Amino acid sequence: MMEILEGSHAVAEAVRLCRPQVVAAYPITPQTHIVEALASMVADCKLDAEYICVESEFSALSACLGASAAGSRVYSATTSQGLALMFEVCFNVAGMRQPIVMTIANRALGAPLNIWNDQQDSISLRDAGWLQFYAEDNQEATDLHFIAYRVAEDHRVLLPVMVCFDGFILTHTYEPVDIPSQEAIDAFLPPYKPVNILDAKNPMSLGMYATPDYYMEFRYEIDQAQKRAKEVFAEVGAEFAKQFGRDYSGLVEGYRLEDADMAFIAMGSICGTVREAIDEMRAEGKKVGLLKIRSFRPFPSEEIRAALSGVSKVAVLDKNISLGQKGAVALEVRDALYGSEIDVKGYILALGGRDVRQADIKAIAGLLEKGEGDQFFGLRTEVL
Repeated sequence: MMEILEGSHAVAEAVRLCRPQVVAAYPITPQTHIVEALASMVADCKLDAEYICVESEFSALSACLGASAAGSRVYSATTSQGLALMFEVCFNVAGMRQPIVMTIANRALGAPLNIWNDQQDSISLRDAGWLQFYAEDNQEATDLHFIAYRVAEDHRVLLPVMVCFDGFILTHTYEPVDIPSQEAIDAFLPPYKPVNILDAKNPMSLGMYATPDYYMEFRYEIDQAQKRAKEVFAEVGAEFAKQFGRDYSGLVEGYRLEDADMAFIAMGSICGTVREAIDEMRAEGKKVGLLKIRSFRPFPSEEIRAALSGVSKVAVLDKNISLGQKGAVALEVRDALYGSEIDVKGYILALGGRDVRQADIKAIAGLLEKGEGDQFFGLRTEVL
């Protein structure tokens, strides 16, 4: 059923339909509306789940880890400093192979304190072992939660997932969102069947001490599960398309790339602005396109190479910075395209929520044409 919903409330509805048995979260801007709505659903008996009130984000994910290890489908949400406080537990969750789904309402990290959007928070945990999916709009953010549980709980994967969507830009924006029926989601997402659980009748332990003789093999297994997740995501996305008519079978999604000689690469809500700018530039005779990255982990290297086979220049738009280097996406794209003749330039922009307009995208295209890149775009030089 199509409804006009705030992004946070659309995500909360999606989570409700996934039937989590345990929800543990600590409110933090701009994530608060998600967990506030879920708490109301539990209180109003619209969601049959245990809602655990905790004193911090560290406790929230710790409670989720324990509940997942005991065999429950669990959910959490956070952002920015809250995700940073979860750092230790994030590694534990992935290392124990617990398929927790957590929404990240992307927000800048301090200091200085900033509550607006960029993607530094989730990008900073790209090596924790979690899958990371990025949504362009609120419909995609909603649908990715259904897909996330399917992928995470698949016995070929068994890894946690971050579903990331841009704070305020999406979380607090009202858009038309198609909310499936409970019956339809039940048919798509079956009850969780854990592989290993903590059970007093069959004692076992998770996350035990590992000596140098064994530790590396555990990391190898997580790496292999990440790679298997590509195939699983494609399968689940195709099944979702067949049932609901929206296709998420690709880890990347192209726009007007068929005859493009220049392309942008981006993740999240900025892709909408890029599409509009591309349409304007196309009207001016420029052959430019967009490659949207939907999955940052696992990273779609092969898919990127295939999608950009006819392109000569690429502008990677990063709403993050690996300080002292470049944007994280640009670094990954350069690795994926290593050995090709494609000229890849990176642009750091929109940090701390700074606006990006269509005119800015067109200006970046001009820089790319001149071979200028690997820079912060839009710096206020008068305050430096």
